[in-house]
Amino acid sequence: MLENGRGGTAGRGPGAHLAEAVRGLRRELAAYRAVLPDRGVAEDQLDVLAHEAGNAEQALGLVDSERMRHSLLLVAAVIGSISALTAPLDALREAVERLAPPRP
Repeated sequence: MLENGRGGTAGRGPGAHLAEAVRGLRRELAAYRAVLPDRGVAEDQLDVLAHEAGNAEQALGLVDSERMRHSLLLVAAVIGSISALTAPLDALREAVERLAPPRP
């Protein structure tokens, strides 16, 4: 389902916040050197979210909300219990919610 994105800021398109959050979590995940069996799953889903951020920029805020929420859920399942990644994961969640708000 496609929806209009929300949460763009002056001078920045609607996907900018999500793209920034994805980059931040990628940096923190790369710096986290402990063995993480499903790291590849998280990295793949960050790729999906980065793609959706690009779509939001190119398509005037249109994003696949279900796909974004699913990707966020998978990322959270992989790294949600790692306290060192809590802040960047929270930023990612907030960015997804800006573009794909939860349904009432």
